[in-house]
Amino acid sequence: MTDWILRGGDVIDGSGRPRWRADVAIAGDRIAAVGTLGRVAGAREVDVSGKIVAPGFIDVHTHDDRALFATPEMSAKASQGVTTVVTGNCGISLAPLLLDETPPPPLDLIGDSADYRYGRFAGYLDALDAAPPAVNAACLVGHSTLRVGAMSALDRPARDAELAQMGKRLQEALDAGAIGMSSGLAYAPAAGAPAAEIEALARLLQPVGALYTTHMRNEGAAVLDSLEESFAAGRAAGVPVVISHHKTIGRDNFGRTSETLPVIAAAIARQEVGLDAYPYIASSTVLSAAQAERALKVLVTWSKSAPEQAGRELSTIAADWGVSEREAVDRLQPAGGVYWTMDEADVQRVLRFEHTMIGSDGLPHDSHPHPRLWGAFPRVLGHYSRELGLFPLEEAVRRMTGLSAARFGLTGRGTLSPGAYADVTVFDPAAITDRATFEAPMTPAAGIEHVFVNGRPVWTGSKPTGERSGRALRRQQMQAEAR
Repeated sequence: MTDWILRGGDVIDGSGRPRWRADVAIAGDRIAAVGTLGRVAGAREVDVSGKIVAPGFIDVHTHDDRALFATPEMSAKASQGVTTVVTGNCGISLAPLLLDETPPPPLDLIGDSADYRYGRFAGYLDALDAAPPAVNAACLVGHSTLRVGAMSALDRPARDAELAQMGKRLQEALDAGAIGMSSGLAYAPAAGAPAAEIEALARLLQPVGALYTTHMRNEGAAVLDSLEESFAAGRAAGVPVVISHHKTIGRDNFGRTSETLPVIAAAIARQEVGLDAYPYIASSTVLSAAQAERALKVLVTWSKSAPEQAGRELSTIAADWGVSEREAVDRLQPAGGVYWTMDEADVQRVLRFEHTMIGSDGLPHDSHPHPRLWGAFPRVLGHYSRELGLFPLEEAVRRMTGLSAARFGLTGRGTLSPGAYADVTVFDPAAITDRATFEAPMTPAAGIEHVFVNGRPVWTGSKPTGERSGRALRRQQMQAEAR
């Protein structure tokens, strides 16, 4: 007898192959069987006729480092069918760093000084073991976090002693189980880092089979130069590179994904390169005058100095205060914002690109977050696959599961096959849709019926079950399982 049998659903296994009708049996934390299981009994059985049974979705681009503890039910992700998150993106991770003062932007996007309490990466992973969340977490080390912990000033290249200290902390994190290093070269704490600094640290990744992800230095006029800098880091260090949330921003750069995607395709032909994207024309990060000036519209997502302004447009706030938008930005600091800076045709072009993974890039601690936090995955399945026909449902699922697991080395995840971990999402293909909006950004999606993590149900009946079956996924264990 198995623990669970999901009977009569249409299986989409994460490989991109066509769906087929099958039962899925779960025993312990693994998929026991997929097929016609009429004679097999389950301790609990669920009729999923007319529904899709798929591997749990993998959110490859998150800032959930603190959310895993603050909201352990992880409803923002489980409600979308997400069973694994990749944390520590854009150069910012909670560890390894101890702070007794306000973290510099963008480190304040994921926590306050009290949250930066893990001087060693092993301590952070051990804390996840001690208080497991509802979803799995594979964790990156942030380059900016390393810089803040090692440097006396951030507006310059690291000195030899500082680089050595950063390397020591990165090595400890890799030894503890980190899956790689991320950078956020567009942000002030890392903008002063030359390519040589990144390459020196990235060389530590190669011997242990870790990867490098990057929020590139520029996604506007100099986007092609930034792509080449990213590829060069991977070549110099001999490591895989993932381009984070690929886009071209600013009206002057609308349409330029027709230039960038062939460049990325050429790079993929000669080295290991991946990319992710979210399905929206608006981005979200710290509030700055420079970004606001090139955006078509700005929505304030949080403000420490004027918290009542969260959820309002910057232009309206400035008008109410009788000041310029630049002055309003200064008065709102520290703060975050949503920026309308992309073109829909570019978003669709990137999503259609066969190598693009899906990542939400959601910011769970914003008081009025971008709706991608709660809606990215159902939006791809409902709006872009079912309604617009950008790609078949099987391909949409592959971008969220099999492709992502292979790129990030998540052994046993991202596939629905016997022996794989029982991370499973059951959804209604006719009803799946995002309901989170810029006005009501924390509205759960429709159509997600059941979500299992390591064989235990974490989301069913449109609500969390209370199960906390997620795990900290350490690189060494996943590599050992792959052998």
